Amino acid sequence: MAQGTVQVTHTGTSRWRRRTGEYASLAAALEAAADGDVLTVAPGTYRENLVVQRAVTLRGPEGSPGSVRIAPADGVPLTVRASAVVQDLHVEGQDAAAPALLVEEGTPELLDLRIVTRSAAGIEVRGGARPTVRRCTVDNPAGIGIAVLDGGGGVFEECEVVAAGQAGVAVRGGGHPRLERCRVHHASGTGMTATGENSALEAVGCEIYEVRGSGVQVTARATAHLTDCDVHRTTADGVTLDTDAVLTLADCRIHDIPENAVDLRSRSVLTLTRTTVRQFGRNGLSVWDPGTRVDANQCEIFDSTGDYPAVWVSDGATAVLDSCRVHDVPDALFVLDRGSRADVVDSDLSQVRNTAVSVSDGATAQLDDCRIRDAATGAWFRDHGSGGTLNNCTVDGTQTGVIVTKGADPTIERCTVDSPAEAGFYVSAGGRGTFQNCRVTGSGGYGFHVIDGCRTTLRKCRTERCARGGYEFADAGPDTGSGTGPVVEDCTSDESGSLRPSAAPEPVVQTAHQTPGLLGAIPGQRSAEQEPLRAPAEPSEPARTSQAVLGELDALVGLESVKREVRALTDMIEVGRRRRQAGLKAASVKRHLVFTGSPGTGKTTVARLYGEILASLGVLEKGHLVEVSRVDLVGEHIGSTAIRTQEAFQRAHGGVLFIDEAYALSPEDAGRDFGKEAIDTLVKLMEDHRDSVVVIVAGYTAEMERFLSVNPGVASRFSRTITFSDYGPDELLRIVEQQADEHEYRLAPGASEALRTYFTALPKGAAFGNGRTARQTFEAMVERHASRVAQLADPSTDDLTLLYAQDLPELA
Repeated sequence: MAQGTVQVTHTGTSRWRRRTGEYASLAAALEAAADGDVLTVAPGTYRENLVVQRAVTLRGPEGSPGSVRIAPADGVPLTVRASAVVQDLHVEGQDAAAPALLVEEGTPELLDLRIVTRSAAGIEVRGGARPTVRRCTVDNPAGIGIAVLDGGGGVFEECEVVAAGQAGVAVRGGGHPRLERCRVHHASGTGMTATGENSALEAVGCEIYEVRGSGVQVTARATAHLTDCDVHRTTADGVTLDTDAVLTLADCRIHDIPENAVDLRSRSVLTLTRTTVRQFGRNGLSVWDPGTRVDANQCEIFDSTGDYPAVWVSDGATAVLDSCRVHDVPDALFVLDRGSRADVVDSDLSQVRNTAVSVSDGATAQLDDCRIRDAATGAWFRDHGSGGTLNNCTVDGTQTGVIVTKGADPTIERCTVDSPAEAGFYVSAGGRGTFQNCRVTGSGGYGFHVIDGCRTTLRKCRTERCARGGYEFADAGPDTGSGTGPVVEDCTSDESGSLRPSAAPEPVVQTAHQTPGLLGAIPGQRSAEQEPLRAPAEPSEPARTSQAVLGELDALVGLESVKREVRALTDMIEVGRRRRQAGLKAASVKRHLVFTGSPGTGKTTVARLYGEILASLGVLEKGHLVEVSRVDLVGEHIGSTAIRTQEAFQRAHGGVLFIDEAYALSPEDAGRDFGKEAIDTLVKLMEDHRDSVVVIVAGYTAEMERFLSVNPGVASRFSRTITFSDYGPDELLRIVEQQADEHEYRLAPGASEALRTYFTALPKGAAFGNGRTARQTFEAMVERHASRVAQLADPSTDDLTLLYAQDLPELA
């Protein structure tokens, strides 16, 4: 029942003046009102579900904001289906299945509304509605702040989502709102999200912060345009694009992001103009997958807080940086994987702790008119198939200007390397490369240092004031065939005047004595005077290389994000190892990991492969896996827990200690539980033996988050958390197919589709075992097959090998 009255003032002709007066309820006033009427609501709480279907003005009393509360027990408190004006109301909803304010039709104006609710959405706009919403606030800790759905649109000006249990602003189903000078914060999901074809989001002068998901998320062919916006203080990535999403950022600021500032995948396209990206924990720009592209113009990426490259381009993606600045980062640009490409024009890469430009695994990078300075390595082309062009670039204040190794073959033209500490250009281990019209001045070592008989071509190059000499060509040794070595044409030095090819047809190969130096430790280099090899003091190397182990990892079904994480970590460790061998500083990489996810998602398998990879890289002595759980670490009396934990740690020496269900060490009702003693012992052992044992803790995602949050001493020891997602029906089917192939069975026609249907319908509750469930399903099919075939007198080969849909077990 209403606790106030409604004053209706009619502004039309005298024929309708009978509507002017007071009504006992809002519903009665709205029923009596016609277009143009003004309904002024007296202060009070109205337990009514209101529907505005005429172009009226519905407002609270002037000077008393918040004095009118629309608060029914359930349902939608306020529905607007006309071009009405609604102003100065306080709307409260309690229905988790309904919005608090629903706009379905017309072009209404919603002004100075405060929505405090626990509803599915605070404001929901759908259909053909195009509201103008000004100075409204939404506080909805149970659902979405603002939802624009099913072709809805409208303009939101100076609005604020102060809390949301899900996304702050959600656009889908072809919705297309415009937000101006709005603020979205304290959302438990994404700050702003747009998903689905024809969905579009435009934001101007908005701020998104303090959200527990990504700041902005655009997926599944949606588009978004953000101008002069701030995205900061998120828990996940700052901006996420996936599956043909298109986003434009102009004059925006993305900062204070613990993960990737911007992450693009699956053919998404991002255009950044005059945008700054700073204080990010992982990559500033992370670009993945064929067809994915980022174009950055006049942007600045700087001040990394983590140990990851500022710009990461992989899996066939493309990045274009034009007139950009990247500085104060561990590594500026990493391009890897065949088909990946980076084009950098008129840009500055500076204050880089490690490598400014790294090109590997068949990727390509082209730099034109760029300036690289104050980096450990200017550019490193790492391996076979990797290449590109450096054209008219300057490299200043590095340890080494350009490194080419392991079959990489870039073209370097009209580039200048000034004041390198060790060498201007260094080529080893089968690297190639063409250097034309390049110049090295003021080197602390050599200008051009080419060893191992590398087939490098130097044309019209010049060196000046190089401490150890302009050119150094060291032979590869007795096992290298003839006709190898650098080709040198019309190159000069302020010491030697010129270097010309010898009269013989084979290329110039010069061998010189070398003194130990920083470059003397780069992998693959052989000095002209080598000491005799000593017998290794360590155990022999693992039978497989890291690439072979990574190949097995790649062959696992699903786990794509896990594979990327492990490969990225492996690359960081490998680069650090090579840098240390080269006498360079290497960023400290914490190798301890957290694995989260449901049972049967491959956590133990990946842990085993990770240990083998670390052993192949020389990081661990053995790389073996020791798997333990609470029962192996926690004793029954005081003191026994520390002993058990130390014994487990000792067994894992040189390998990986894998602690499954680690959260059990810190139960919610711990009391005098001895699990804390195990944790304290682990923390100390991890610090004392950080170079000899890698620790991986694993368990369900929510439980592991709790475990790490209540044990900051443990959380600080781990470099990253890797999440193992549940397998989908197609992945479970692939596991069954692999099992069948391994055991010499075949799936009969129709069996694959039946399996897919079976796995789709299979309950995914606590008992769901992911890969284990797939294997158990295969075993059940084999048992039912055996029962069926055993009844045949003379089974054929097909009878013995084919599994049919009828062999599937019944769903529980």
